[in-house]
Parts: sequence; structure tokens; C-alpha cells
Amino acid sequence: MQAIIVDDEKHCRDLLQLLLEKHCPEVTLLAVCSNGEAALEAIEKHQPQLLFLDVEMPGMDGFQMLEACVKPAFEVIFTTAYNQYAIPAIRHSALDYLLKPIDVQELIAAVKKAASQINGHSQEKIDTLLAFLHTHLQQGERLAMPTTDGLRMMPIKDILYCESEAAYTRFYLQGEEKPIQIYRSMKEVEEMLSDKGFFRVHNSYLVNLFYMDKYIKGDGGEIIMSDGHSVPVSRQRKQDFLMRIERM
Repeated sequence: MQAIIVDDEKHCRDLLQLLLEKHCPEVTLLAVCSNGEAALEAIEKHQPQLLFLDVEMPGMDGFQMLEACVKPAFEVIFTTAYNQYAIPAIRHSALDYLLKPIDVQELIAAVKKAASQINGHSQEKIDTLLAFLHTHLQQGERLAMPTTDGLRMMPIKDILYCESEAAYTRFYLQGEEKPIQIYRSMKEVEEMLSDKGFFRVHNSYLVNLFYMDKYIKGDGGEIIMSDGHSVPVSRQRKQDFLMRIERM
């Protein structure tokens, strides 16, 4: 199985190459690339069967590189540090991924799975991934939101959920301990974010479905977010919510 590695970090490229040589003798490396532009050239030249692709790269990230490929006919195994934005999209498309630092047994299993699917529906899965990303939020999108001391430029991908507080809205962001109070009503915020992967599960709560860890059944039920916080689902919105997540 002929493969290419794409990763902007040298130690990650070297380690993956070493692990493949030691534990996956069925894989033959055709090229090792440090950026998306070099990878596109290598793909066109070598026509690999398998691509190990880092998600987070400067300039052209892994998703953008895939989008630039003409008729991709290879299996993809993404390699990524835990990325709460990327992983739900990858899962949705039925593509595979490995979390850094890469576990040997998970690598072996991913390679075996890729080998069993070669000449299958790789382009269809990549198309599904890209369509999902375009339909939902884009990584670089930001909102300029009014706060008590001015404007806050807020990356949409960092918003976990929003909570209504009278005429204001509290934004809970990944990586921040305290919520940020925004001078916008929940209705205004919902209008901004409803087509970005967010859903109003309660009069007081709007959640980013990318960060939903699990749903617990109940009268309305509750959502456990990826940061461990619990968000209630109202009885009135429960059915619409369940129908929405079935489409993810």
C-alpha cells in the first residue's frame, strides 16, 4: 500500500515514518511532505493509495488541501491533536483519524482498515467531509460582539454554548474559565449562528453541536458538552433537536 505523509512538524513526520517502518511493513512511503502545496505536487506525481494528513497546518490546512485535490482516489487517515472542531466532521464522513501522540495499536488498526477499503468510496467520503464543513462553520469565521468594554472578536469555532441572561447572552468559550457577557439577545445570537452548526435546545440555551459529547434521555433530557457542563433540553424542543442531530 503506497502512502504519503503530510505534516508541518518534523518530529511528527519522523515519528510516523519510524512507526510505519517498524509496525506496518505493508505500507510503502512514496513521499513525506511538510505542507499542503508540496503534498498536492506529490499526490499528482505518485498517485498514492493512502494519505496520512495533519489537520492543523499553517497556510493551507489539511481540509483545504483535500479540497484542492482533483478527483482524490486515496484513503485518508487524519493525524491531529485533539481538535473539537475537526473530529466531528471527520467522524461524520466515515474517514479515519489518529490522535497525537500516535498510539501504535491504533495506527496498525487504521492501516488495516484503510487497506480493506482501497478502491472503495474514498472520493465520496471526502466529498461528504467537505460538504459538511461548508454547510457548517468555517474555521476562520469570527464575530465582532459588543461587551462592557468594547468589541470582542470571537472565533465561532471556539463557542461551546450560549446562555440567555435577560437582554444579554453569556458566551462559553473553550479555553476560557469564565463566560463572556455579550450585549445581544439570545434571539439575535441564534439568527447569527443557526446555520453554523448551532441549535436552540431551550429558551435559555443555544449549543454548538460540534461540542456535544452525549445526550441523556429524560422529560426533555440534557446534553453533556465536551467540557463536562450539562445543558437542558426543553420538552418543546426535544423532537426537533433529535431530528437535527440525526442529520449530522
